[in-house]
Amino acid sequence: MQLKSICGSIFAILVATQVTPASAQLVPEPWVTVGSKDSTVTYGAGVRFFDLGAEIGTGPKGVTGVDALKFFSLPFVAPYAGLGLYGDKGIAYSGGVHFTPPGNIFYGVGYHSIRGINGQLGIKF
Repeated sequence: MQLKSICGSIFAILVATQVTPASAQLVPEPWVTVGSKDSTVTYGAGVRFFDLGAEIGTGPKGVTGVDALKFFSLPFVAPYAGLGLYGDKGIAYSGGVHFTPPGNIFYGVGYHSIRGINGQLGIKF
C-alpha cells in the first residue's frame, strides 16, 4: 500500500511539472502495445496529445483497464509515467519511454504493474 502512495505522489509531482509541447504535438499520436506478464500475452492501444496520454489495455485473465499518462518531451525521447484503474485488480502504475526518431514512426518500451513489460509502436501524423 505504501508503494501505491509513493507512486501516486511521484505521479502528482510529474503532472504538475509543465513542459512545453513541441509543435509536432498538435496532432494526436496513436500507438499499439504488446507485452507479457506471467507468461501471458498482454496488449493495448493508446494516444498522446500535448504531453498527456491515455491507454486502454488487457492483461492476464482478461482484466481490462485504462491508464492516464504524463509525458516529458525531450529531444528524440519522451519518458512517461502513469496511473490506471483495472477492475478488481485496482490501481496500476506504469512507466517507460517513447523514442521519436525523424520520420512518421516512433517506438517505445515500458513496464506496467498489471500488463508487464511491453513494446510500443506508433505513428506520427
